[in-house]
Amino acid sequence: ISELTGPIDQRSRLVAQAEKKALGDEEACGVDEDFLQALESGMPPTAGLGIGIDRLVMVLTNSPAIRDVIAFPLLRKET
Repeated sequence: ISELTGPIDQRSRLVAQAEKKALGDEEACGVDEDFLQALESGMPPTAGLGIGIDRLVMVLTNSPAIRDVIAFPLLRKET
């Protein structure tokens, strides 16, 4: 997942959200000036990969299902 780190783009998105909030949208947010200031002063691009140890073990052991490698015996299928 990559983050949108363009300050101009983010400002326009947050302003649009603030307008929706002013019109009564309960899920919309306001303009976060601190966040925008961080972007404007050079916040580096961010991205991430969320792979758990159990999924990594699945790949390394060529297991077809996560239940085969899960560490909790109560969740394993009975054999």
